[in-house]
Amino acid sequence: MRKRRIAIADHVAEALLFNRRLLVAFVMVVLLFGVLLLNLYQLQVVKYEEYSTRADGNRIKLVPLSPNRGMIYDRNGVLLAENRPVHSLELVPEQVKDLAQTVQELAKLIVIDEEQQQAFFKEVKQQRRFKSIALKEHLTEQEVAILAVHLHQFSGVTLEARLTRNYPYGDLFTHALGYIGKINEKEYKQLEESQQSANYAATRDIGKVGLEKFYESQLHGTVGYQEVEVNSRGRVIRTLREQPAISGDDLYLSLDLGLQLKAQEALGENRGSVVMLDPRDGAVLAFYSNPSYNPNLFVHGISGKNYRMLLNSPDRPLVNRITQGLFPPASTIKPLLGVAGLENGTVTEQTRIPDPGFYRLPNVSRPWRDHLKWGHGYVDIYTGIIKSCDTYFYDLAYKMGIDKIADFMTKAGFGRPSGIDIHEENEGNMPTREWKKIKHKQNWGPGDTINIGIGQGYWQATPLQMALTTATLINTGARITPRLARNFHNQQQDQSLLLAPEQAITVVDPNNWAISREAMRRTAQQEGGTARGAFLGATYDPAGKTGTQQVINIAAGQKYNAKAINERHRDNAMFVGYAPHHNPEVVVAVVVENAGGGGSNAAPVARIMMDHYFTPAAEKPALPTLAEIALMQEQRAAQMLAREQRYAEEKAAEEARKLKRQQQTEPQAVPAGTTESTTAPAAAPVTTTEKPATIQDQPQPVVNGSTTEQQPGTNSALTQTQSEDNSIDD
Repeated sequence: MRKRRIAIADHVAEALLFNRRLLVAFVMVVLLFGVLLLNLYQLQVVKYEEYSTRADGNRIKLVPLSPNRGMIYDRNGVLLAENRPVHSLELVPEQVKDLAQTVQELAKLIVIDEEQQQAFFKEVKQQRRFKSIALKEHLTEQEVAILAVHLHQFSGVTLEARLTRNYPYGDLFTHALGYIGKINEKEYKQLEESQQSANYAATRDIGKVGLEKFYESQLHGTVGYQEVEVNSRGRVIRTLREQPAISGDDLYLSLDLGLQLKAQEALGENRGSVVMLDPRDGAVLAFYSNPSYNPNLFVHGISGKNYRMLLNSPDRPLVNRITQGLFPPASTIKPLLGVAGLENGTVTEQTRIPDPGFYRLPNVSRPWRDHLKWGHGYVDIYTGIIKSCDTYFYDLAYKMGIDKIADFMTKAGFGRPSGIDIHEENEGNMPTREWKKIKHKQNWGPGDTINIGIGQGYWQATPLQMALTTATLINTGARITPRLARNFHNQQQDQSLLLAPEQAITVVDPNNWAISREAMRRTAQQEGGTARGAFLGATYDPAGKTGTQQVINIAAGQKYNAKAINERHRDNAMFVGYAPHHNPEVVVAVVVENAGGGGSNAAPVARIMMDHYFTPAAEKPALPTLAEIALMQEQRAAQMLAREQRYAEEKAAEEARKLKRQQQTEPQAVPAGTTESTTAPAAAPVTTTEKPATIQDQPQPVVNGSTTEQQPGTNSALTQTQSEDNSIDD
């Protein structure tokens, strides 16, 4: 077989092919190298700043610095709200592989109860995963030591130290200072809407109520920043630059620690309130609502059990009775009503009317009784105020009419916000014809006006309004704006917060003011005055007016017997007063709930307050130490706990009795062949006409509201009836 010839290679063709391939490869290399150069140009020149910032972002972190919150002091420089260092156990969710397992392991080292764990996981769902979230706050020294030893075993878990609020005087200043608490979702949205969220980048707490909330922006301060260099693990290597945070301004109050302690002591275990202020500039000297609660519970994170106890307490400790408690002002309005009557020409200084012990409207047979069954004889404006004669003011109110009364009293300060520097305030209700038409779909009647004449009926006011309208009277028509805070102190200047009085009422005859003031002086000092017993021996020329407000309606013909009715249905004691008479320095308003007559129960509290104020500083007893205060607070907390437990037991027992009665009254099975009786059992005799109290789901800012119906604009926690014809002895 012939061998196949091997073709000789075409070297020329192969060379051309190689050259073409080499050229294509060279062009591709040049193009790719050009793309690389172009990309390098983009990175190094065009986008240098952007990528340089990104690189620094990986290497440098901007850490916000929380400002120290401004301190709060009383008028004498006593520290009322301070900042204390605390430790907290915190986790960064994105740095923890198994969050649930980690929490369980930590719970084996220190006590972390179920409620704290649930709160933590709830916040994890609401916050961004790169943010540090506290699992347990306010660790003890022992807990810090235990965690510090084992912390290296947990990634994303840290011990953090920070400053938090502490109120050394516990419940003494709660309703004035308020408290701070953790920023919730609603508050954070509000900060974002007001473009203040950046200033809270390192802040966890915010003012919730009281002065802490009202002056939040000044107390909070300005956030600072720290530039730090970190490694690939996120650990800080060094600090590059720091812009310090600016602390909040310190706040000095017009409140006085000594007077506040006296108010707490004078009220004792009674529910009630005391407010004392300077009528010259509106500075509030004492502001105490009882019972109160410890604000540190909320700062440190209140437990569900403690919160429910406060929320459901029939004593309503969460309610600020001074600005939120609504009461018919009772006879405390008689001096101001007297000025209105004199100014309108309804009566004169010499006008006298007979008081047989009751008052009747023309062509009406029903009587409105005076507290003295036999009456006061012939009564003028002085006797009407000094002895609190209801008949005189029934007649005065009827002759004036509701329109003139409402106009004058509104100008004086009733039925309107006071302007005090806390947000928690009710306006009260100064009733008018229009109000009743809208609210009750009824026309205003003469009987309504009669009740207004003695501060009862639809009229509702706060204790603060009672004090302010008394100040309007002694200031001859000038209305003051109450202020708990006196001034802010910072490095630049002291900023005063007090406001000048504003002339609200101008009268034709200024002597009309003097007549009512003189009657108030005699009420406290003259024989027969309803407050004389409380002020015997006073050295500072006191003046005032007592009041007693009914809580429930007593049927006509029945006599009020405090011992025969529930303690919470007894009369509220009231007093408004000032001193000294010729140059007033203080005005005080006292309400003692369910205590009885104002002269015997509220006026003595005012006497204690005035005695302390007018005692020379050198003769005043030394204030208790913080250790003694702490012991007092512990005792008060224990008493409150025992009281709340008793309430819970009484409620449970009452529910058991109701259940038993229901079981006893349930219809029994009727045997076949018989017919069931349909005769209803006889109704039990009724001794009062009280309406059942209505307790709302949330804590409401009204206590012991005493009107025939709940008034508009109020969220009454307890709605009770009040007599239309039973007069009360002050």
